[in-house]
Amino acid sequence: MKLTQDQSIQIAMFIYPGASSLDVTGPLEVFALANHLLREEGRYPSDFYKIQLLAEESGLVQMGTGVKLYADCGYREVKDIHTLLMSGGPPGSYKALYSQTDILDWLCEQKQVVKRIGSICNGALILAKAGVLSGHKATTHWANVDELRQFADIEVDPDAIYVCDDHIYTSAGITAGIDLALALVEEDHGRSLALAIAKLMVLYLKRDGGQRQYSSHLMNQQQSDRFARLVEWIYQNLNQSLTVEKLAQESAMSPRNFSRCFLKELGVTPARFVENIRVEKACQLLSEQNLSQEKIACLCGFQSQEQLRRTFRRHKGILPSEFRRRFH
Repeated sequence: MKLTQDQSIQIAMFIYPGASSLDVTGPLEVFALANHLLREEGRYPSDFYKIQLLAEESGLVQMGTGVKLYADCGYREVKDIHTLLMSGGPPGSYKALYSQTDILDWLCEQKQVVKRIGSICNGALILAKAGVLSGHKATTHWANVDELRQFADIEVDPDAIYVCDDHIYTSAGITAGIDLALALVEEDHGRSLALAIAKLMVLYLKRDGGQRQYSSHLMNQQQSDRFARLVEWIYQNLNQSLTVEKLAQESAMSPRNFSRCFLKELGVTPARFVENIRVEKACQLLSEQNLSQEKIACLCGFQSQEQLRRTFRRHKGILPSEFRRRFH
């Protein structure tokens, strides 16, 4: 949906006490940068995106960080919304809206009125409670997927960074709201403007993979203190032959006991875990450096460039050369 020069869009972000400040400011920064670049190009003399914060009432609203944001008006007062976005927050914050039927009824009404309605992170649960997502495909933060699945009339995509279904947009955890905002700008103005904003924010325009493919390093820190030191050692020794016997020796365990404990705590075999980390490292080198694929294969511990190509394609669905072309 490309818009003409005499049109503008009102972006309304709904906030509430305890909401995540990054859910709010991250996406809005994308729209603000779009305004800046459009003015610099002389395409719009004033702001194309008219940004507005909504709340139950106008005034200061304290976010979960303690930062207070000023709501321009109460939700009952706002008119001519083009794009309505619901912020997310910790469980106690978003669930506090569940009992506010006036707000939920208003949100459901907006589904029929606004051009686009969406959510950041677990703000999807508020839209689900209001009936906005009924009959649609949606996503949310990976930690809230099971909660969203309790709404039986919603088709939940647990892996997506963001989902667009008709005029309803939902995004995964926190920074995925920025991905969603970039997609909306691309929808309005095309890829070149969205890419320029992504460069200014030092981001990928489109992230590779889904939200389940977050770093194995972070996954280990979340799930297991027992093997945290080992994972650090793996990262530092990727170019070595990292057999189960070698890893077990580094962990001062027998190979059999090591394999059993590792699988139990991390939900993946040691061999698969090492392979995941090698692919992650290859992604980093392909996107950040001009090294040959042969050199990258060596640094990441692949036996050959061909093994790198095969493994990379199995994990990412594309060849290393295509990944570099898209993301370098």
